[in-house]
Amino acid sequence: MLLARYQYELIEAGCDEAGRGCLAGPVFAAAVILPPKFKHKLLNDSKQLPEDVRYKLRKEIQKKALAYAVASCDNHEIDKINILNASFLAMHRALDMLHIKPEFLIIDGNRFNKYGETPHQCIVEGDGKYFSIAAASILAKTYRDDYMKRIATEHPEYDWHSNKGYPTIKHRKTVMEIGFTPYHRRTFQVTDPQLTIF
Repeated sequence: MLLARYQYELIEAGCDEAGRGCLAGPVFAAAVILPPKFKHKLLNDSKQLPEDVRYKLRKEIQKKALAYAVASCDNHEIDKINILNASFLAMHRALDMLHIKPEFLIIDGNRFNKYGETPHQCIVEGDGKYFSIAAASILAKTYRDDYMKRIATEHPEYDWHSNKGYPTIKHRKTVMEIGFTPYHRRTFQVTDPQLTIF
């Protein structure tokens, strides 16, 4: 069972990202402040949920959250500062956009670049432990998926409407055959599917 809060003394925001392991497109991040006693029987790590459930939950999160925001870093920024720092920067941008200032942050993962003077706690697999991080994972994932579906129409041969930029066999084959698009991360290694040993 997920928990509503890590602590109850300060206004708490949960943060998570989506798209860190992709070959193309931005990394998205979200920050969410939920009511202290928030509960939901379906809300969980976005990776554990079917697409239709994620979109239903997005509506509920946006309706019930005290504050939420979604931001991103594009592929050019990722190539410049690396994907880890870009993930943190996207989280910082989302936090900047919140209309309620958080006093404490819980971050999915084991690392984070400090956000001003705001104290934080990193939580490994936090999206499966705390509702606010799970909510952030849902928002980051669905908003990124929407973005990838939009740009998929520009380059349909890469199958982004389905793989969302992740390194599937078809995506890697297409990159190997015809090269990168302006949306690809040039610093990411693209391995030849035929050389992959399973």
